[in-house]
Amino acid sequence: MVTASLRPPSSATPPISDAEREARRELAACYRLADRMGWSDLISAHISHRVPGQPDHYLINPYGMLFDEITASSLIKTDARGTLLSESDYPLNPAVLVIHAAILQARPDLNCVMHLHTRDGTAVSMQEHGLLPASQHALVVWDKLCYHEFEGIALDDEEKRSLVRDLGPEKKLMLLRNHGTLSCGQTMGETFMLMYQLERACRMQVAALAGDSRLHPIPEAVIAKSAEQGRQIFGKDGFVPLGRKEWAALLRKLDREDPSYRD
Repeated sequence: MVTASLRPPSSATPPISDAEREARRELAACYRLADRMGWSDLISAHISHRVPGQPDHYLINPYGMLFDEITASSLIKTDARGTLLSESDYPLNPAVLVIHAAILQARPDLNCVMHLHTRDGTAVSMQEHGLLPASQHALVVWDKLCYHEFEGIALDDEEKRSLVRDLGPEKKLMLLRNHGTLSCGQTMGETFMLMYQLERACRMQVAALAGDSRLHPIPEAVIAKSAEQGRQIFGKDGFVPLGRKEWAALLRKLDREDPSYRD
């Protein structure tokens, strides 16, 4: 079992590179935006970013700060063993080592991971059928979604293997059964927008099932067509590539309204 007794920071902390400083700002922005979306769970949810040029080092939130308090300089830098590589008045959430470090170690194509416990995302993870192919938001990310069975609070090293196995070599979205949602991507913008699509789909499903359990069905051929369209739209050469346009717009909004995340 991973314990909360984590390693102290190195006494010879290297200076922060420009690339790491930018990654810190993007991650801090993601926390602020996630809070505005209503995705926070007090201090319990977490989002990570691989340190550019240091593939085995990760940035994560200090365990004890609310999402709307987090700034670029307050983020904790750590490695897969839980070594604290930056100064902080707060500890590291031990679940970070099970979820984030495991995924980022296993998937070098990914740089960011977001894990949430929202009402609607968790509700759909509790439903036996999981996410239904019943809305456009669900279908455009349909082929990116996988599932992971609940194994208790994510504190055991054993769960790292099953989590990585269930994510596989290509998936970027996950419903953690009876637990919550997870997204990951090459960039912070991709990770945020994939989570946005999943969370919106879950919210729509919960609302629809609360009104009438008989949902209007979508033909299998249209489900397949919509999933392919999603791959094209959000792909590298699509007209909304990897969330870049939405992310840039969200950062502009955040800079207008509260640029303190950059500090």
